Amino acid sequence: MQFLMNTKPSPNIEHHRITMLLPYLLLFMIHLSPSCLTAQEGEWRLLQESIGISAMHMQLLKNNKVVIFDRTDFGPSNLSLPGGRCRNDPNDKVLKTDCTAHSILYDVRMNAFRALTVQTDTWCSSGSVLPNGTLVQTGGFNDGDHAVRTLAACAGSTCDWVEFPHVLTERRWYASNQILPDGRIIIVGGRAQFNYEFYPGNSESIRLDFLRETKDGYENNLYPFLHLLPDGNLFIFANRQSIIFDYKQNRVVRYFPAIAGGDSRNYPSSGSSVLLPIDENSTPVAAEVMICGGSSHNAFQLAERGTFLRAATTCGRLRVTDDQPVWEMEKMPSARVMSDMLLLPTGDVIIINGAASGAAGWESARNPVTTPHIYKPDSPTGRRFTVAAASPRPRMYHSTAILLSDGRVLVGGSNPHIYYNFTGVDFPTDLSLESFSPPYLSAEYDPLRPRIVRMSGAVSYNKSFTLSFKVAEFLEASAVSVRIMAPPFNTHSFSMNQRMVVLRGIEVSCMGSETYAIAALGPSALEIAPPGYYVLFIVHAQVPSSGIWIQIR
Repeated sequence: MQFLMNTKPSPNIEHHRITMLLPYLLLFMIHLSPSCLTAQEGEWRLLQESIGISAMHMQLLKNNKVVIFDRTDFGPSNLSLPGGRCRNDPNDKVLKTDCTAHSILYDVRMNAFRALTVQTDTWCSSGSVLPNGTLVQTGGFNDGDHAVRTLAACAGSTCDWVEFPHVLTERRWYASNQILPDGRIIIVGGRAQFNYEFYPGNSESIRLDFLRETKDGYENNLYPFLHLLPDGNLFIFANRQSIIFDYKQNRVVRYFPAIAGGDSRNYPSSGSSVLLPIDENSTPVAAEVMICGGSSHNAFQLAERGTFLRAATTCGRLRVTDDQPVWEMEKMPSARVMSDMLLLPTGDVIIINGAASGAAGWESARNPVTTPHIYKPDSPTGRRFTVAAASPRPRMYHSTAILLSDGRVLVGGSNPHIYYNFTGVDFPTDLSLESFSPPYLSAEYDPLRPRIVRMSGAVSYNKSFTLSFKVAEFLEASAVSVRIMAPPFNTHSFSMNQRMVVLRGIEVSCMGSETYAIAALGPSALEIAPPGYYVLFIVHAQVPSSGIWIQIR
């Protein structure tokens, strides 16, 4: 066994190694060079022409199946419920008896789907996954605004939604969720809700004045951005303002400066947000939030009168753990509203879907942006953005995107109409599913791509475990990292609970021909990575493996 960390080869061996690695070093340089990505812009693939429903909400489960659903109160979908099942709602103004599905379970491996039955209205709802892998889905509209629904990640063909219509204390429509270190879910805000509550909870809501303070005459504080920080507090962003909030003591710990530029960033002026990767190899562990896109505070109202303002062109980064944090502003390759921001296994951010003018809402946007932007947080300023290949399909209001465990991005939805509308409109309702393969999945990077063979030991807090993997050619130990990702609940341009942690590496060793092992430590604290299911990736020279599911407990 040859250890590859903390060793210094002889000059002759080193010269031989560099000579052998020149082709792969060239590939590595190409991958890092934004100017060379014109030949490698990623690849789109149509997976399903129609899944029968519009993908308004998405969540990847631990069995590599994706829960997808829209709303129940806008008429029949294009997918019938099996077994003669129907939804009966005497208060539904469109269809009091509906025998069509408004939710599906999509099997990633089989590229197949089946209908699920949802009874209460899920329109503009929120969700989180419990530590046991069960999706808890909260709120919605009308008969669903106080509801909690659960869906277990089970293998049987009869698994379906379980609904509890009157659990929430307040109406949670356009609220946001965050899983907490103790396994509870905090549910923040909603239309005309300046408060939060917990699930499981104690049947009370708690006032949060920050939400009232950030509501302007056009709202712009719905679906607030929530991120769990490494110290256990919450970062909350609404409209243009942000705070650190101690939910245990119900107090604001810190106010930050308003994000620069004057644009609003939350619904209906919908931007998006991510917590950049938490790197446990850094001391102290830092936390940095990134927010991109949005629109003018009155963009929605002007769109109703036929004027579609240009969307925001900027991103802002705020390192919230600094003593005196300030927003670092950058310009995107194009204006963007209603886009989704996803962390990729490499730690890069993909910005996908959306439009260049208008706002979120029915018929309220124009000029779809079909080219994803890929953002490299660690590159020099001015060289962080690249533009990827364009999708042939506009993804406007009510579109979604999530990362799959194989590194692809699953994209669906787009229904900027009150009902399904396929003809006579600028942007017909889209029932398709696509995948986007980022450039790192290109075949030319296969010599650099790790392939996980085996994991020895469980991933638990501050405990070591070992991964063995194969790679055609090895560069150096410092080019290898182990990352875990919490798959988010995605809707309305915000991926709730999205999280990446770069684990502490101990050593890399050579086990034989093209086979290596890396020892790593599990997360240092529940606040760094709350208990639950994560996708683990090995990244080598900015090329990720396929992910494997792990449970941290």
